[in-house]
Amino acid sequence: MAEERIQKVMAAAGVASRRACEQLIVEGRVTVNGEVASLGDKVDPTSDVLHLDGERIVVDPKLVYVLLNKPRGVVTTADDPQGRPTVVDLVNLPQRLFPVGRLDQDTEGLLLLTNDGALAHALTHPSYEVERVYIALVPAPVRKKVLAELRAGIELEDGVARPKRLQLLEEERSKALLEIVMTEGRKREVRRMLVAHGLTVERLARVAFGGVQLGELRQGKWRFLTGAEIATLHAAVGGGAPPRHKGGPKRGGRR
Repeated sequence: MAEERIQKVMAAAGVASRRACEQLIVEGRVTVNGEVASLGDKVDPTSDVLHLDGERIVVDPKLVYVLLNKPRGVVTTADDPQGRPTVVDLVNLPQRLFPVGRLDQDTEGLLLLTNDGALAHALTHPSYEVERVYIALVPAPVRKKVLAELRAGIELEDGVARPKRLQLLEEERSKALLEIVMTEGRKREVRRMLVAHGLTVERLARVAFGGVQLGELRQGKWRFLTGAEIATLHAAVGGGAPPRHKGGPKRGGRR
């Protein structure tokens, strides 16, 4: 892709008007591949990595980031040989998008889809410990001893499942709501952890991933992530993938 002036690329990415972007550059708040940018610099949106005040700016126009509120009964895959409805069926876009991690068929809530393979890989890699927040509906009462044992970790067949945080949000006569924060994405991990401790999971939903919130989005609906939300995801993995090549921006358009 042809190189363009940095303020034009930033404005096209929705950072601010071109004039405002020029001011941000003059103030030294913008970096390209780790070096402070200057007015007149040119960048390649498909390969150069831009940050504003330390937060990643996604400037590649080919990259798409979607948030879906997945209903129960929909499988998290691009194609299902059994013919069940898939999350890709719900997002009608020309780009080939892939789910970031998975939600099992019976779990609902926030699912990210993107064609940014580097970010998707980082978000799902255990070493980054990206937070996933779940709300579980279980029968009441949930005794303090049970909560303490869940926080300490439950031994499963593929290792110990230990929440980063767990709290009882609400408890009525027969129902209780638990908020569970995990940093791994093992298959059905939350559900298996609760069932292993004798709790029946009546409903399970993911409400946040990497700092991005589900909010009021209705089930089965999707929306594009905002620039701020994309920056939040990059921040969750320490900036995401490193630059593809060394060196800074092209000064004054020189090659």
